[in-house]
Amino acid sequence: MVLDRTAADTCCAPGPQLTLPSQVGEQALCCAPLSQMPLSAEQAEQVAPLLKALADPVRLRLMSLIASHDGGEACVCDLTDAFDLSQPTISHHLKVLHEAGLLAREKRGVWVYYRAQAAALASLGLLIGSR
Repeated sequence: MVLDRTAADTCCAPGPQLTLPSQVGEQALCCAPLSQMPLSAEQAEQVAPLLKALADPVRLRLMSLIASHDGGEACVCDLTDAFDLSQPTISHHLKVLHEAGLLAREKRGVWVYYRAQAAALASLGLLIGSR
């Protein structure tokens, strides 16, 4: 999500800024797109887990399946058939994505539903690809 000028002044360097999720329970990260200003060591440390979470082929497919699913959310029960993996393994990958701040989750009865954090994905895209 691109912040307005006022928010950018309170958060980091001048110019267009992005907020990225940090690991669950930590503050969100704020930084400029890579093409506009180099990341600080601290910012790179905070961005790396987001990219690492997506770097796994199973997790990348899970993000794609969830984000493109009807209604923008999916139950674990909707995801397991797409993989030749056990349900606990799928749940582990979903947990990694959730803890990185890329998925929201909600328990409904015995099932857990996941929704892609669209703003987080858009911010990552802008961080990497903005000019």
